[in-house]
Amino acid sequence: MNATAILIRRALISVSNKTNILSFASALVEKGVEIISTGGTAKFLGDNGIPVIEVSSYTGFPEIMGGRLKTLHPKIHGGLLGRRGQDDLEMKENKILPIDLLVVNLYPFEDVVSKQNCEMLEAIENIDIGGPAMLRAAAKNYVNIAIATDTSDYERILDEILYNNGMVSVSTSFDLAVKAFEYTCRYDGAIANYLGSIGVRGERVQFPRTYSTQFRKAQEMRYGENPHQSAAFYITQESDGSCIATARKLQGKELSYNNIADTDTALECVKSFSAPSCVIVKHSNPCGVSTSSNILEAYNRAYKADPNSAFGGVIAFNRPLDGVTAKAILDRQFVEVIIAPEVTPEALAATSGKTQVRVLAFDNWDSINHNDAYGWDYKRVGGGLLLQNRDLWQIEQSNLKVVTRRKPSNQEIADLLFVWKVVKFVKSNAIVYGRDGMVLGIGAGQMSRVFSVLDLLRCN
Repeated sequence: MNATAILIRRALISVSNKTNILSFASALVEKGVEIISTGGTAKFLGDNGIPVIEVSSYTGFPEIMGGRLKTLHPKIHGGLLGRRGQDDLEMKENKILPIDLLVVNLYPFEDVVSKQNCEMLEAIENIDIGGPAMLRAAAKNYVNIAIATDTSDYERILDEILYNNGMVSVSTSFDLAVKAFEYTCRYDGAIANYLGSIGVRGERVQFPRTYSTQFRKAQEMRYGENPHQSAAFYITQESDGSCIATARKLQGKELSYNNIADTDTALECVKSFSAPSCVIVKHSNPCGVSTSSNILEAYNRAYKADPNSAFGGVIAFNRPLDGVTAKAILDRQFVEVIIAPEVTPEALAATSGKTQVRVLAFDNWDSINHNDAYGWDYKRVGGGLLLQNRDLWQIEQSNLKVVTRRKPSNQEIADLLFVWKVVKFVKSNAIVYGRDGMVLGIGAGQMSRVFSVLDLLRCN
């Protein structure tokens, strides 16, 4: 046995998602790999001319109970768990063939239960049992067997087989094993969340009994909120749409912990507006917001709200960043991050001389942020987690009720609706003054540093 690599001679393939499986299996066969497969996958491969041994033929035991029971057999799990050089005699005595590559993806439970009016029976039948069991067995035995859980794994495995004399390195196998455990962990978490959201009378409840989710590390950082703290940025598996997790960095240093927090606030705020808009954020609070006919004018008006706080802030737009606006920003102030749906070549040329400035854009822009499948906001507290649904509600004129003697004018109503969108992103008990689509002043509900010092001086 080669301690650093696994010779791939036999593969077991059982996939729900059959994307690219034909080309992958065909390439394996060309390299002399024998394929064992379950009923549906075996038929799919066989119908496309790929030689395959059905699991039931290999085990001598039929698939039963409508396919619920097919791979839970000693000849399968023995082939996955068998340690080469240690269990060989037992495997031979029990006619267990070693399996060197496991290709498995699971029943699409999350996709099924995300459908409206999904029935409990359909959900239950999409809980995969044999697949997770095989993945866990193979992952435990990663020194002897490689695993593919995702279609993106196929090319990586084939490259090693083709250029490493039919072998996959144990270092690669270990990485794939970790991925397999991450996969089954997420899968089981989704099942627990769904079933835990069903009440004692069978009704759906909003919050499950326990809550499980999975985040993927996107970036490690030099430090956290303070220099003595270490930090990393994790994103949800389902991150899509226009959110900080999906933004592409086109230029500049790596984002810091505080950059990401401030950019998230700026982006979510600017997405509240349909007209060309600019939001400037400093220390997690908007300090300038404006809408206008174009983003240059929106930026100029947003900057005027609080030029001091704008220094070293984060600037977000809901329209493409053009060269004229980019130059206007950099001629006027220092900025940490600029984020926009797109960045024109002229804008990138304007920012290229300021390598400290992070410039971010998106492949796809939308006004709704799908942060995760459940749409939760989290707040970590000592020993626990606060969970609430995300605040996506936008106040409309129809929601307003006039209780004053003087009714506001149409312009005043428009101003109110504008500042209401802004105040949502200001921390704690906040005050926002605005007029004509421009913020005039923002006050966060925090203690005043200025008045605290003045009061202390008066006391002395």
